[in-house]
Amino acid sequence: MEAEYDFSQGKRGAIDPMPSGKTRITICLDNDVIDWFREQVHLSGGGNYQTLINQVLRQHIQHQPIELEGDQETIPITEIIQSQ
Repeated sequence: MEAEYDFSQGKRGAIDPMPSGKTRITICLDNDVIDWFREQVHLSGGGNYQTLINQVLRQHIQHQPIELEGDQETIPITEIIQSQ
């Protein structure tokens, strides 16, 4: 171990940059949801639960219209997004 280190050329930030096409976010999910995804990854022999969540979300948005319940009717999420 050296007595002194030179950090003058050091850079701040993550050691491993995010892959192209990915964005780091913070999201709050219910504990049971996270536990379920972690368990699925464990049962399948390993992997990344965050990748599994991404795959499930992608499959859902590509194959199934999403509808949110409003006051008295069901509103397609596309209408909600377009109105913002």
